[in-house]
Amino acid sequence: MQGSASLAAQSLPLHLDLWIPAQRTPESAALGSEQQRGGGSIVGRGLLGLAVMGSPPCFSPHLAWRRILCIFFLPFISSGFAPRIKYTDKFIFEKEPLTSSKPRASTVPFFPTVRFNWSHLTPLELKDRSVGLQAEEGVGRNPYFTLEGHKFLIFGGSIHYFRVPREYWRDRLLKLRACGFNTVTTYVPWNLHEPESGKFDFSGNLDLEAFVLLAAEVGLWVILRPGPYVCSELDLGGLPSRLLQDPTTQLRTTNRTFVEAVDKYFDHLIARVVPLQYRKGGPIIAVQVENEYGSFNKDKNYMPYLHKALLERGVVELLLTSDNTNKVLNGHIKGVLATINMNTFQADTFEQLFKVQKNKPVLVMEYWVGWFDTWGKRHTPTDAGDVENTVTEFIQLDISFNVYMFHGGTNFGFMNGGIHFTHYRAVITSYDYDAVLTEAGDYTDKYFKLRKLFQSVFVTPLPLLPKPTRKAVYPSVRPSLYLPLWDVLQYLNRPVVSRTPLNMENLPIHGGNGQAFGLVLYEATICSGGWLHVEAQDVAQVFLNETSLGILADETRNVDIPTITECQLLRILVENQGRVNFSWKIQDQRKGIIGSVTINNVPLENFTIYSLEMRTSFFRRLRTAIWRPVSNDHLGPAFYLGTLKAGSSPRDTFLALPSWKYGFVFVNGRNLGRYWNIGPQGTLYLPGAWLNPGNNEIILFEKTKSGSYIYSTDKPVL
Repeated sequence: MQGSASLAAQSLPLHLDLWIPAQRTPESAALGSEQQRGGGSIVGRGLLGLAVMGSPPCFSPHLAWRRILCIFFLPFISSGFAPRIKYTDKFIFEKEPLTSSKPRASTVPFFPTVRFNWSHLTPLELKDRSVGLQAEEGVGRNPYFTLEGHKFLIFGGSIHYFRVPREYWRDRLLKLRACGFNTVTTYVPWNLHEPESGKFDFSGNLDLEAFVLLAAEVGLWVILRPGPYVCSELDLGGLPSRLLQDPTTQLRTTNRTFVEAVDKYFDHLIARVVPLQYRKGGPIIAVQVENEYGSFNKDKNYMPYLHKALLERGVVELLLTSDNTNKVLNGHIKGVLATINMNTFQADTFEQLFKVQKNKPVLVMEYWVGWFDTWGKRHTPTDAGDVENTVTEFIQLDISFNVYMFHGGTNFGFMNGGIHFTHYRAVITSYDYDAVLTEAGDYTDKYFKLRKLFQSVFVTPLPLLPKPTRKAVYPSVRPSLYLPLWDVLQYLNRPVVSRTPLNMENLPIHGGNGQAFGLVLYEATICSGGWLHVEAQDVAQVFLNETSLGILADETRNVDIPTITECQLLRILVENQGRVNFSWKIQDQRKGIIGSVTINNVPLENFTIYSLEMRTSFFRRLRTAIWRPVSNDHLGPAFYLGTLKAGSSPRDTFLALPSWKYGFVFVNGRNLGRYWNIGPQGTLYLPGAWLNPGNNEIILFEKTKSGSYIYSTDKPVL
């Protein structure tokens, strides 16, 4: 069809005028701008170069044949370019115009706005509760949500408590409220909350209940997304890596081993969640069943199983699913509200959604206002005006929405995931996401545009803006001491001795739970050189004693071992850069050495295996080590020690490491995350809340070559 339209277009004059009547139809709205002039619409010059003029045509016999030709071909031309399904067709317009600061090419008419008053519908004000959030069918109007019987639109924003220092939770939630949002949404990462089977951690930065209650205190409702799989660009999508120990376990299915683990986790998690529900006096108004299962779609019994699991454990609030617009048919569950994820309106945005539920309110569970970044790829920001326009259309169409992300935060430590479509790429440390607030919680143009928009639709004024978070620039740090990795092995936990190499997940440590994050060092004695072959994920550095022989990554699995005259120590250092968090590839995310190690096709045996998890207990032991004065040109993996002087009142800052190559930064034992000179991230966020007044210990684990200074700056580089 597009080819035919192009041929026809070549025969048409570019200056041809067409009259469009003054009445605005969905078709004319789809073609042009919102301007009206002289009783007709002005439609801008489009793909065919056709201009629709704003006054009635003056007919000319010399041009009539052109007009006739255009009229004849126009149905064929427009059919090639016009949307087959217009996303506004199922909506009823009953409001007046919202103002927008950016010119819009929209199919939604502008109408003067109806103003909302939800001041009495907050967790603090709404004391008498019985029915909670309900999805009401529309009669002569768009379907809508009600909260305790009152019409209610969800203005949601995502903040992940586990990506934000606990000391800053209140600040970020207050900023969400002051912008005009009424709901916060968050995932719950299973792998962080149950690091070992049966051992749960809901303390400190993982105190889910404290975060939910704080949201209520601030005046926000909560939509909880408890998984078990959450994606979220987390390692293995938030699933515990120990589930990969048994290759017969099928993740995200009703496989017995998997659902038994889910059941035990849910027994603990949901018992914490139930008292926080709306009808129990808490702020949780809805709970999501799993996450984007329509894109996985391996087991038709899996989602109903989880649905039942939540109900049986006492979840009584509105349940929903969340899928990309073209995967709703695969992911929805009967009796559960289907929601969609999107970044912009398309002709078929609601096509699958309306097939599964024709008369229910629309909730965009993830409106992507930005995107995550991966190492080695350019950061691409999104336009604030486009975000404002899309949210304007949501409100105009009675669409509830959740901004993903309102505040992205940071992938501290080793929590980041990875993607693998054609090639593997790790997600960067920053989860800035080009969100409404920056990684450090600072205001953006998106924030101010949305706040202005929301203020225009509310009867009551918005809360005052919290003060911006102050930043500091500290004196640069030049590490004065270092320890090569080989000197550090004595401070690690006792190594594993095995005839064959073991992958990270199957190391017999932590009560049989294996190793989840970090690096693994494999050592074996060899007495001859040759062609070394190693199956490793994700990246492996190969050493003969302390001399580097090469790096294995992606498709590179081989390195040449030079001829040796006596037995030597072969060392292979393997890093988990982040397990894939999306797609069926999650099933094959074992890390470390995942196959045999051979020289000239002869398998090596008898390995000593060290686990480098970089936990705080390790750094406490490291303080007793005898450090060496720094060498300016040390090659190979090593730890570098310096002192950051933060003064009497520590504030947030960013660390820049321009002369360093690749590694991790630890401040007072806290892992700030990965740095890598290939970008796009050029600084690491250091929260002032994690600094002590005066001197602070800073340790770099650099994998390749020593650098010089570590700089502090008050502005991030991304």
